[in-house]
Amino acid sequence: MIPTSSSRRARVAAAVAVVAALAGATVPAATASAATGPREAAISQARANVAHNAAVFGFGTGQDLVLKDVVLDADGASHVRFDRTYQGLPVVGGDLVVHQDAKGRLKDSSRAAAHDAAVKSTVPKVTAQSGAAGALAAAPGVKDAVSTPELVVWAADGTPRLAWRTTVEGTGEHGQPAGKVVVTDATTGEQIESYDAEHQATGTGNSEYTGKITIDTTAKTGGGYTLTDPVRGHVTKDANNLSASSLKATSGTPFSSTTNVWGDGRKFSTDRSTAAVDAHANTAWTYDYYKNVHGRNGIKNDGKGATVFVHVGTNWDNAQWSDTCFCMMTGDGDGTTDPEQVDLDTMGHEMTHGVTSATANLRYSGESGGLNEATSDIFGTMVEWYADNSIDTGDYLFSDQSTPPWLRRFDKPSLDGRSADCWSSSVGKLDVHNSSGVGNHWFYLASEGSGSKTINGVTYNSPTCNGSTVAGVGHDKIAKIWYRALTVYMTSTTTYKGARTASLNAARDLYGAGSAEYNAVAAAWSGVNVS
Repeated sequence: MIPTSSSRRARVAAAVAVVAALAGATVPAATASAATGPREAAISQARANVAHNAAVFGFGTGQDLVLKDVVLDADGASHVRFDRTYQGLPVVGGDLVVHQDAKGRLKDSSRAAAHDAAVKSTVPKVTAQSGAAGALAAAPGVKDAVSTPELVVWAADGTPRLAWRTTVEGTGEHGQPAGKVVVTDATTGEQIESYDAEHQATGTGNSEYTGKITIDTTAKTGGGYTLTDPVRGHVTKDANNLSASSLKATSGTPFSSTTNVWGDGRKFSTDRSTAAVDAHANTAWTYDYYKNVHGRNGIKNDGKGATVFVHVGTNWDNAQWSDTCFCMMTGDGDGTTDPEQVDLDTMGHEMTHGVTSATANLRYSGESGGLNEATSDIFGTMVEWYADNSIDTGDYLFSDQSTPPWLRRFDKPSLDGRSADCWSSSVGKLDVHNSSGVGNHWFYLASEGSGSKTINGVTYNSPTCNGSTVAGVGHDKIAKIWYRALTVYMTSTTTYKGARTASLNAARDLYGAGSAEYNAVAAAWSGVNVS
């Protein structure tokens, strides 16, 4: 899996001028085919705007743009998101968003770290082995590990240079996919950063979660039914305890029934379709939340449904989303005390990692990693509120059904003994599941305000970090603001300070500068020490 010497030399030759490129001269926009609609027109105009404003975007010779996402506003404005490459190499931290008015004129831009970077004109000696060795050393608990190094232009920290981004993939203790992504300087072999290759939420549970519900299935020719959702396109399968690292979208067995009656609702059920009922329904609720509330047509906004696997691995006490197979995977718990990981906010959380990956792609490290996790907590919680299920009721306690009394909470995240209530210069050094506390706390304050409050029978008491009093405007409005901030203004390297700016821009767009919503967003950020 490690490139040969000749292939490495070829890659280096292709990148010989990398260090002089990111702030280079203007290059012509790529030739666009005739636009067939507003989306295509926006993309074509965005490419032209980047080329015509090369200095604004730090766009130079040898660079190219790879389309990532498009957001079209009701007034005709558009926001086109691109990843950047140089000589065919991905530029990590080079992503950008082109903001255009209804006539296609450039209004503003959002740029990741690469825009402001100065680049030196040297050609490093590249060694793939240093990247692979460092990555393997950083993932000692991964069995049957395979390393895959990729040469990239690393600009996420504002110092563009050639680097190896090496992915180590293997199997964890319970058959779950496990691994690391390790970035090493291609010249020195020095490790730049490392982070988990998979997004995971760990929990325990004591029951099946959503009770007697209605689910959408598909009738088979000749009789019987399958857990294939004809409305949203997702299919729920039995992984047959195959290890998650081995799963593909084509793996597993679709659930089928002759009666269209599924499961028995029991804890530790011997009926394998019981877990599938919750997984199937909660996937539908997540899809519906994004579509009906935010106008997003599926995880990637392309109308395609995901594959959902239950009974993954052996005694795997976890759940996660995988971009590789475009699938949701859930385990059976530890086999003694913890049942399946298929409750509403846990599944909404994991599938939101897919939404984040398809939009801002917040890097799973430092403050951007905390924002990534907070985004999944926020929208996982919003899926729970949206579903309005009588058993798994809406609250600000994340994963309270599968991890009683809760895994994380929003009003005062530090009550878990690990998470941060307030921003400080050291927050980015925490595990991303703990630095997410700042974002979760902000969301609660902006939604519900500070002080004591009882909601759906749960008592909350949220302090502010600066002693201020914050008045909330409701979670529905704040979630809409956060979704627009994520999909329109954030980039891969956004920090908490950048998130404040992004969410204020979103609040201004949706409700107006100086509105109650705008002021609540600002006051809540100040309330968690982000200014």
